[in-house]
Order: sequence, then C-alpha cells, then structure tokens
Amino acid sequence: MASSANWLTRLASVVGPTGPTRQLGGGVWMVSAGGRTLVAKLGASAFDEADGLERLIAVPGAPPVPEVVLTEAELLVTTWVEQGSRTPGHEESLGRALAALHSAPFPHWGGGSSWIGACRVNPSLFPDAASFYGARLRELSTRCGLEHPVTAVAARLAELLPPGGPALLHGDLWWGNVLFGADGRTWLIDPSVHGGHPEEDLAMLALFGSVPDRLLRAYAEVQPLSPGWEERVALFQLYPLLVHAVLFGGGYRARAEAVARRFA
Repeated sequence: MASSANWLTRLASVVGPTGPTRQLGGGVWMVSAGGRTLVAKLGASAFDEADGLERLIAVPGAPPVPEVVLTEAELLVTTWVEQGSRTPGHEESLGRALAALHSAPFPHWGGGSSWIGACRVNPSLFPDAASFYGARLRELSTRCGLEHPVTAVAARLAELLPPGGPALLHGDLWWGNVLFGADGRTWLIDPSVHGGHPEEDLAMLALFGSVPDRLLRAYAEVQPLSPGWEERVALFQLYPLLVHAVLFGGGYRARAEAVARRFA
C-alpha cells in the first residue's frame, strides 16, 4: 500500500498544493489540495469503488455520491461532503432516491465490485437471481465454516427470492455509508455495486439500525415494495452477515448461522 508521503506527493502533482491532513479512521484521510477539501482512501478496492461511484452518479435521480478526483492503485480521492444534522427530509430524500436507483434496469446479476469493505467477493455474471445469490452465499460460507446450513438455503433460493430485478445496487448500504449533507441531500459513499434485487439494499440498511417508516413510504411512492418483503429482510441480510463472519467471526457467525437455519 502506498505510504502517506507517496500519495500526498502524487495528489499535489495532479490536483495542486496540499495543506493540512486529518486521519478519519483506518486508511481514510481528509486533506486540503488544490483549494478543495478532499477525502483520500487507501486500499486495494480503489478502482472498484471509483467505478461504483461513477455508475451510481450516472443514474438519474439516484442518491448523490462524491465526485472521483483521482484513482490509482490502492488510492481513491473524492470530494468531501459537508454534513449536517439528520432530518426527516434526509430520510425521505433517501427513500425516493434509492427507489429511483432501483428503478433503473441493470443488464445482469452480479458483476461490479470485487470487494465489499475489506472482503473479496466474486464479480462474475449470472443469468438469474438464484444462481447469483447462491454462488455468493456458498462461496462466503466456505470461508467461515457454515457450508452445511448455507448450502441448504442456496438450494431453496429459486422459491424464496422475489420476482424482479436485476437493478444496480449500492451493495454495502449500511448507515455508516450514508451521509446527511448540509445541503439537505442524503449522500452515499463506499459502494460495492452489482446487479441484484432492490430488497438487498433495504435489508442491509436495516442490519445495523432501523429503517424509518417515512423512508419506506417515500420509497414506495416511487417503486412499490413487493408483497412479503418484510419476511425476506433476514434472507437478504444473510449475505452481509456472512461477510462479517468472514472478516470478524464471533457473534456475526452465530447470527449468520441462525438466519441460514431459519431459511434452510
């Protein structure tokens, strides 16, 4: 991975003179360069994340995302988003914008990013939802010792999954990747884009915090939710739970196992 001195030098040569920097956490920095406030993120997923941001920004009405300023091996630099206090308007705008994103058709299941956070995933293309989610769940389960219950779920996906899709998804939509902008808009960062079912994004948003009713109502005004979606929230949460089981083990593995046994 590039050292801080290396990326600062490169950033200055491309964008302009750099000023103060502040580490935001891990390999993420806030930096002044070329008269702008930027965010520099160091990591192996730089190219994938940049591609995801460009795909999201191209969808009319989708949630706004930071502009990509510079992408190199293990370095992504984007514009800074000035944040404000969370309001009901932020939640409603996120609901409408997510529905607009999910209303845009996508040509295939899968594809997109090879990373979700620090976890590698297979970006292969698949002909249908059951093949895509089955392959992704089985592959992750082998890395955390949950092959037996997850394989049983994968075998039932054709009957468990709802119709519709694929749509372009953010793919890593937890509340830590949602920014409540000072401009009144709700911004998204750190995508792991792929073609999937819209309920996946909503289920992940509910994994680490509740999804407000006003967000869901605003979403449904643009794109109605499929009947029975509440019962499928846990099913779509199995994927991010397996990712966390691979990365952290412990309680996440136990939660993933419980969900898998519920749908096996």
